[in-house]
Amino acid sequence: MQTPVNPFKQALAERRPQIGLWQGLFSPYASEICAGAGFDWLLIDGEHTPNDLQSILQQAQIIAGYPGVNAIARVPLGHGHVGQMLIKQYLDLGLQTLLVPMVDTPEQAAEIVRSMRYPPQGVRGMAGARASRWGRYPNYGQEANAQVCLLVQAETQQALDNLDRIAAVDGVDGVFIGPADLSASMGHVGNAAHPQVQSAIEDAIARIQRAGKAAGILTTDEAQARRYLALGALFVAVGLDNNLLARGAAALAAKFKSAAPAPAPAAGASPY
Repeated sequence: MQTPVNPFKQALAERRPQIGLWQGLFSPYASEICAGAGFDWLLIDGEHTPNDLQSILQQAQIIAGYPGVNAIARVPLGHGHVGQMLIKQYLDLGLQTLLVPMVDTPEQAAEIVRSMRYPPQGVRGMAGARASRWGRYPNYGQEANAQVCLLVQAETQQALDNLDRIAAVDGVDGVFIGPADLSASMGHVGNAAHPQVQSAIEDAIARIQRAGKAAGILTTDEAQARRYLALGALFVAVGLDNNLLARGAAALAAKFKSAAPAPAPAAGASPY
């Protein structure tokens, strides 16, 4: 059996925009519903949800059964020894693309690159785990480094200050702008639509492109998502499963109970 090519990484290299959906419901059942919806990628969130290794594996297995959609997982910690261990475990589950939050410096980015790669390019530990299908991909150890895809999150003012150097790190395939944390870091908590934040995002997308890397972002606002794509963002999450359920349920209740609360984020806001 041949080590699988990473289609998401290939699409970014070919500059083909990829439309995604955030998965926060902690449910293989919800993942299966969303996997058949037609998205290019689904993000299994290990940072802001109760997901653990077992639940992430279950959701990744479900998503793998639907051609055309790629499973990406966000690890809850990015750098340091604990980060190395988590990254190794996520990759051993068979995930090829990881999103790592709160990457503020090029040194942190370089350390994460090493954590994702086998020697001599990195420090990932060897194991006959699911990633190699327990040895059924005989060349996995030699071929895995070329197929892993690293997306780092820039979501603080410090990250923006270091953005050119972060994007220049060899092995970083894309940089994801985190609007919620970025707006908080810039003094506009809960207001990612603030003109100062939006100006910083627009500048960041341009800088990531100039570095030859893929820019990504999440927004629940359709007009804003289309604007980011027009600016050149290549991987854009356009919604969240928990947000879709919350808003859809509230809207349905409101049709019959006018006082029903409606959890709708402000324009341009992002829960993550």
